[in-house]
Amino acid sequence: MNNQINKIALFLIGVILVISCQKNESSTEEKLYVSENFTIYKDKIIQGENVAKAILPTHLKSNYKSPVSSTFSRLLKFKFSINEKDNELPPGLDHWIIIGEDEHESPVLTFGETPQSIPDNPGTFLPTNYNYTFKVDVSSVLNQFEENGYYETYEGTRVANEDFKGFYIAGGSEPLSWDFVNLDQKGLVLKPTEDPNIYSITVTLNPYDESVARDKEWKLSEDISSRPKYTSQQPIVDALFNLSLEEAIKNIEPDSTLRTGAKWGGVWTRDVSYSILLAFAYHEPEVAKISLRKKVKRGRIIQDTGSGGAWPVSTDRTTWCLAAWEIYKVTGDNAWLDEVYPIIKNTLDDDYKTIYDNRFGLYSGESSFLDWREQTYPKWMDNRDIFVSHNLGTNVVHFQAHRILVEMAKIKGEPFEVYSDRAEAIKKGINDYLWIQDKGYYAQFLYGRGDLILSPRYEALGEALAILFDIADLDKSASIVSKSPLTEYGATCIYPQIPGIPPYHNNGIWPFVQAYWNWAAAKTGNEAVLNHGLASVYRAAGLFLTNYENMVADTGDFLGTEINSHRMLWSMAGNLAMVHRVFMGMEFKTDGLYINPVVPKSYGGEKNLSNFKYRNSILNIAVKGFGNKIKSVTIDAKPTDKAFISSDTEGMHDIVIELAKNEFPHQDINRVENHFTPTTVLASKEEDVLKWQAIKGIDEYRIYKNGDLFKTTVDTFLETEAETYASYMVSAVDEKGYEGFSSEPVVFAKNVQIFEMEDFASASKLPYSNFSGRGFVEISLDKNNEILMPLNIEKEGDYLLDFKYSNGSGRWNTNNKCAIRSLSINNEYEGVIVMPQRGMDEWSDWGFTNNHKVRLNAGINSVKIHFEDWNNNMNIDVNSAMLDYLRIVSID
Repeated sequence: MNNQINKIALFLIGVILVISCQKNESSTEEKLYVSENFTIYKDKIIQGENVAKAILPTHLKSNYKSPVSSTFSRLLKFKFSINEKDNELPPGLDHWIIIGEDEHESPVLTFGETPQSIPDNPGTFLPTNYNYTFKVDVSSVLNQFEENGYYETYEGTRVANEDFKGFYIAGGSEPLSWDFVNLDQKGLVLKPTEDPNIYSITVTLNPYDESVARDKEWKLSEDISSRPKYTSQQPIVDALFNLSLEEAIKNIEPDSTLRTGAKWGGVWTRDVSYSILLAFAYHEPEVAKISLRKKVKRGRIIQDTGSGGAWPVSTDRTTWCLAAWEIYKVTGDNAWLDEVYPIIKNTLDDDYKTIYDNRFGLYSGESSFLDWREQTYPKWMDNRDIFVSHNLGTNVVHFQAHRILVEMAKIKGEPFEVYSDRAEAIKKGINDYLWIQDKGYYAQFLYGRGDLILSPRYEALGEALAILFDIADLDKSASIVSKSPLTEYGATCIYPQIPGIPPYHNNGIWPFVQAYWNWAAAKTGNEAVLNHGLASVYRAAGLFLTNYENMVADTGDFLGTEINSHRMLWSMAGNLAMVHRVFMGMEFKTDGLYINPVVPKSYGGEKNLSNFKYRNSILNIAVKGFGNKIKSVTIDAKPTDKAFISSDTEGMHDIVIELAKNEFPHQDINRVENHFTPTTVLASKEEDVLKWQAIKGIDEYRIYKNGDLFKTTVDTFLETEAETYASYMVSAVDEKGYEGFSSEPVVFAKNVQIFEMEDFASASKLPYSNFSGRGFVEISLDKNNEILMPLNIEKEGDYLLDFKYSNGSGRWNTNNKCAIRSLSINNEYEGVIVMPQRGMDEWSDWGFTNNHKVRLNAGINSVKIHFEDWNNNMNIDVNSAMLDYLRIVSID
């Protein structure tokens, strides 16, 4: 009997212990976020068989294994290239091969020959480290070189024999790359074989490194004791905060500048500026100052090398202003204000004369940070087209730069009204021309040539900055956050994606962009969107044990994007900002530090940020509970009505904030499957008929005429009317209502006049070819600084004016030698003529500049191009181009 009682007692004790253990286990297993593919717990992250765990605040372990090598398809899509340009086949047409078992060599393909339709993916995969040889017959190119002195591509561009550098292969299967301009650097150049007409290359497909599959761990190795210390009831967040602090220390170079990433040295204007605004203005203010000084020349901000020779094709150098102002607000350093004020003023003045478009009240130029042309633009857009476009994010940055200059001018007692007016014009332009009412968020950009249309894609960074900088009012802000499309692993840079373009900006998620998006979600009080965004940041950093620059949107993997690096500056800044900008709610103003925490319920509990240095004070901040409203505040144990630290505060202070545990005002979230739009339409003309190729799976085509929607149709042609001038663009819309990029503009013009430049200035003796007329004219800093062209015009009216030019000063995607000249008509300044680079030493490659709509009188008109101070490019020393002819098109 006693034994039975003892057994029952032991059983009951066992049950109690099990229940107790389960309770303890459930308390440690509390979930921060749950999605279809991964779960974030307080101390770990689980994605399938992949697990990352916080062992200590200074120790993380992860067994993450990338799936990319095990899913390497036997179906390969690729193109060949001349001179590292996408010039073999039209967009949407690729060669393809399905590699069979033990097959290591392709059949001989023919350069420029239209391939058969691409078959369905076979669903079979290639082994790792697989050697394969591609062969191509290039006789058609070599024969044209010999017979004509040039090869004419499918689009009519002529590649001069003297400009020929080599044949290359591009593709989407590693080590192939669609990054055409870096094919040589990646070793993707073809070599001649024994047959001079056959070129080949052998590559190792599906390259695989055994070390990638090993379990990894991170242990703190740097001394972070002088940095702020963060602790919470979410160990995974604490550990990732410390990891990011350490990576930030490792990214400080010996010259006290901020390194861009583990793989990329040097200071980049936009990278360092966005990073400083997120975190480094308050984490490393002196290092931040030194870094920004590296990006100044001639008392103006330097635009990073980029598309077509940098500025004014790329125009987001004004991100520098955001960082400079944030440093001043954090430090109150008046000497710094005196230093940066003239730099910002000079830069904004040059930008206004060069890239402001008074038709829209907007600034021209490339998307801020989305600076890889085909990643976010249709392939037909060249660098002059990008110069003409108006991007959301870039314009939001220009708006804020003007507001910053206004605030600086007020402090210094300088005139500011003109900059205030310009800021308001930009804000109005954004809201008038980029807001999409039926979607409830802004469009990415306006694009085209003479007439611009809207690209309705969502752009995460631009949307977030529009909220943070108050371009969007409260209603618009709430709408943007709740209605913008969000995919499983985070906010994609753009949405929907562009078909046929590999992941990077397209089909990619960038943690720094996600951080700005989260900051905007916190500002608008949308808990569901903020939870989704925090999970995006913490999942990636936790599983990968570093702050990578980007990840594939479809898979959430750091492998598979075109370029990537661990320990990226702006990614770690974004990670740190989740604590400072969101959980602590820090906002720096000229009069002090405001603290308004935003804590989702799942991240509730007590949070402590200690040893935070602000001006002449050291702050220890405790945040208790959850919500986005403050219930009570004490500073040094004394109750106060708001969490505010005056800029003149000195010494150490303890701040305790209790949150109201309130419901957030907004919970709507637009969770979507990742989606790709239809391909870009290929349109052309035959006499008076506009024609385009049919695209499978589309619902309708939209025809735009002179920038306005003209007609929707299911046909693939349009009989045009007999007009003096009409410019058409055609886009395809799929069954879900998503619109792809429009075609390159097709122009019908009755009255086109050509004026050869050698009739107005001495023809150059340089040995270039493919020009019109008797020659061409060289312009440089010491040749033909001013060319006056008296034009005899038969009829008064409106005309489009542009120039045919060449610029072989650099590659089309990088460097800093875009040629710029001012244009005046009858002694009135009209703006600039922009001549982006078209290829290194490819001076026989001719294209057109941006055009200007001008009013010309009947009779003689004075047309002048001239070099002015604001026409200095980022190189300063080289600003050269060849001018073939001037073109005038009547549009009346």
